[in-house]
Amino acid sequence: MVWNNFWFRFLNNSRISILLVLLFLVAPVSVFAQIMVDASATPLTKKAYASLFEIQKRGVVFGHQDDLAYGVGWKYIDGNSDIKLITGEYPGIYGWDIAHIEKKSTTNIDKVPFDKIKRYIVEGFDRGGLITISWHAPNPLTGGDAWDTTHGTVASILPNGQKHQQYIQWLDRVTAFLQALKTKEGIQIPILFRPFHELTGNWFWWCKNSCSPDEFKQLWRFTVSYLRDKRQLHHLIYVYNTADFGSSTEFLERYPGDEWVDVLSFDRYQFEGKNGTALFNEVMTNQLTILNQVAIQKNKPVALAETGYEAIPDPTWWTTTLYPLLKKYPLAFVLVWRNHGFMPSTGKMHHYAPYPGHLSEADFKKFHSFPEIFFETKIRELKIYE
Repeated sequence: MVWNNFWFRFLNNSRISILLVLLFLVAPVSVFAQIMVDASATPLTKKAYASLFEIQKRGVVFGHQDDLAYGVGWKYIDGNSDIKLITGEYPGIYGWDIAHIEKKSTTNIDKVPFDKIKRYIVEGFDRGGLITISWHAPNPLTGGDAWDTTHGTVASILPNGQKHQQYIQWLDRVTAFLQALKTKEGIQIPILFRPFHELTGNWFWWCKNSCSPDEFKQLWRFTVSYLRDKRQLHHLIYVYNTADFGSSTEFLERYPGDEWVDVLSFDRYQFEGKNGTALFNEVMTNQLTILNQVAIQKNKPVALAETGYEAIPDPTWWTTTLYPLLKKYPLAFVLVWRNHGFMPSTGKMHHYAPYPGHLSEADFKKFHSFPEIFFETKIRELKIYE
């Protein structure tokens, strides 16, 4: 009775009541619930999305781009993985890219056959892993590649633009591929879809130097609406992804709105040089701090969607540089880029995860042993799809 009287007096206090009403009116809906872009998302997709919030409370899922397709010194060997060769298990999230699907090509931008990518996606999902897909789409205005930053490209594919119908055709081909990502039982596999990535950079045709903030927002909203509403794809989790940013204002300058984004993320790599590690730590600390502040406000899970150190020349990079950052900030997943191997065009090794015999192999094993870093076994134990 005393407790009930307390609440009666509390709620009947006019000032408190007014404050509560104002909070309800001005606070975004996301403060009160986990709201997905797609209200009609499949039950499996909704569960996967909810699991991202739970994962980042406990640790971070480790992932690798093109992990099952090739590694340093091998290609298309069933069951192989540079990560597994070192740790004994697969990563917890698998990254793939679908560039060239819009051209009706049989292989993607990295020459991996799309039929193999489909099979690898099913295999990764069957192990309980997460799947993320990016799209280095070529320039639809000029016919150049994704790195052709001709100004006006985004405007050309918006409604009433000269290349709008071509863009729709591209989205239809993307749809056909994404629709085919099903289990043997015909269940569609949840996909973390990351289009127009690194949008605050200056190297892709959708980046900040090639279109206005409003044009980008229109492009994002049209693309999501077309896939979700027109093509009825309900197994996608939409990942908003930037490159560097110095403030929340800069991170959100091209943000299309809470109702259009499921996951907040950015990409950042370490580069060689005298101050490479110090600069990487400084930028990462600043951006992870900002990102998590924004995520709390918007109630969105967060991720480091791409990172790494090409060829990993630092033998303790995993435990002394990357791990401290991952431990300090809540993140749903972190993904390092692909293990291509030696590139004749540059005369350098191009890989972002270690392989057997690499100088950081022992350190990566130690990194793998940390309880906060989730690989295949831990993800399966978490039952993120159940």
